[in-house]
Amino acid sequence: MYKIKQNKESQISVKRSKFLGFCFKVESINQVKDILQSFEGKYKGAKHTVYAYRLAEDGVLREKFDNDGEPTGSAGPPLLSLLQKKNIMSCLLVVVRYYGGINLGVGGLIRAYTQAAQETLEENFDENQGK
Repeated sequence: MYKIKQNKESQISVKRSKFLGFCFKVESINQVKDILQSFEGKYKGAKHTVYAYRLAEDGVLREKFDNDGEPTGSAGPPLLSLLQKKNIMSCLLVVVRYYGGINLGVGGLIRAYTQAAQETLEENFDENQGK
């Protein structure tokens, strides 16, 4: 199991859509709620704010994602899958999307959301921590 070193941001553009990626260290559901609440109204004009998190609270694994209106399976699940595959805990991933006028399709959305989140994790967790 790994944990991120620090909160981090990233930004990518895909076919005129802009994706802002964020990762946060979290230890409780209340922390997650506070961070997500801080996003409300913060990014004017953004069409979607999706997220996923993994953490252990009181010895119980807590995992959740939200698509925020994106097609089923195209946004939140890829973020959670990324955390699971990399075995990262105590982390909240958030990606804000500004729609650029070109539909990306489900596959394109999966790739874009994953890339935005992946960039926030890049060189941001200790590979030797879980060994």
